[in-house]
Amino acid sequence: MMGITTHVLDTSIGRPAAGVAVTLMRGDEWLASGVTDADGRWQAFDRAPAGDYHLVFSTGDYYAGASFHPRVTVEFRVGDALENHHVPLLLSPYGYTTYRGS
Repeated sequence: MMGITTHVLDTSIGRPAAGVAVTLMRGDEWLASGVTDADGRWQAFDRAPAGDYHLVFSTGDYYAGASFHPRVTVEFRVGDALENHHVPLLLSPYGYTTYRGS
């Protein structure tokens, strides 16, 4: 699977974070949005041209307002449009981390 994908895991409960609203942007341009599935996964599209992007996760809505971060924005760069760019998010009500996945 090529393109831009994400996987959100709720580390506070040790499970995938289903139902997190996600928006993909390139600069100020909206490209795609959706929600994570039952396994915490979301795929924007199959191919993404090279450039700078950001994913915005509605974490405050997911935690019903009981989180320190109302939104998490992850900025990243697509260098090769032929590669998959997987951007996992490990999430808790008071912190998060991300990395370049495979």
